[in-house]
Amino acid sequence: MISLVDTTETGCMEAMRGMFAARKAVFVDLLGWDVPVLDGRFEIDQFDDEHARYLIVTDGERGHLASARLLPTCRPHILGSLFPALCAGPVPRGPDTFEITRFCLDRALSASRRRDARNRLVTALVVHGLVNGIRTYTGVADSAWLAQILKFGWDAGPLGQFLPESKELAALQIHITAETPSRLEQTGMWSPTPSQPADTTFA
Repeated sequence: MISLVDTTETGCMEAMRGMFAARKAVFVDLLGWDVPVLDGRFEIDQFDDEHARYLIVTDGERGHLASARLLPTCRPHILGSLFPALCAGPVPRGPDTFEITRFCLDRALSASRRRDARNRLVTALVVHGLVNGIRTYTGVADSAWLAQILKFGWDAGPLGQFLPESKELAALQIHITAETPSRLEQTGMWSPTPSQPADTTFA
């Protein structure tokens, strides 16, 4: 199941709790990020507000498999607020530009299930972009993650150079067009779920 979760909707708390717990397990416990943790269980920061959107891949019991947070770039977001120096030019902003943050794959998954969840989440990001008029995604990634993103097959590239003081972080942008699904299909990344459209909200 792939669902779009809006913080203004009711009935989505189970999926969101699983996502925040998975984020803590990955970004704090595994990667050692110095970010806020709520109740010792949930990784939640200042950008998890009413304007954030979440794409969450879940199993049949709504257990977390993978997720990503989308932030509107017309408002404060990670690249624009914390890392604007990573861009060689102006930080991309606009109603058709969203930032992908907290791309999270559940640590409990096997390698094969992680790949499947990753592909389903990438596909959901593309479908959501096409359905909602999102032309560009931006993001911040370390060198290893950026190398993976650029191999997915979509039209993606860095927005500037790696900066030494940024701990090998770089800014990137991903252009979403009608050709993106076929490009991802060529690299084996395209994984639609016909029974559950990617633009569905929990009821």
